[in-house]
Amino acid sequence: MGPQTLKALGLTGGAPPSTGDLDIQLLAKVISAESRDEPYVGQVAVGAVIMNRIEHPSFPNTLPGVVYQPGAFTCMDDGQIDQPIADSCYRAAADALAGVDPSGGAVYYYNPETATNKWIRGLPIIKTIGKHVFCSAS
Repeated sequence: MGPQTLKALGLTGGAPPSTGDLDIQLLAKVISAESRDEPYVGQVAVGAVIMNRIEHPSFPNTLPGVVYQPGAFTCMDDGQIDQPIADSCYRAAADALAGVDPSGGAVYYYNPETATNKWIRGLPIIKTIGKHVFCSAS
């Protein structure tokens, strides 16, 4: 993350990271890995799904708990999580952490071109943004 991006997010590069800084970093990594080629609103929506899961009783109640839940995000298994973070994903993470939710309250999303899990295709669809379909739990 460059100094201009850090400044825009209200972060400093020289100080030890705060919990909020670590949340932005982790959320930005997942957003980038899952949706770097999506429109900005789609990136924020992916972040919002993660934030929505924290509040949902079926998921862990912390950001790391949701992100590292086994099988929850493809990027954790295919190596995309280790790729450089797209700058827009830091802004998307900050927006999602601030409560912006273009997903309409979704707790799941998938790309119909690549999803192989039949279960997720049966969930109620809230909306489509870019290549992702956003869904509710039931």
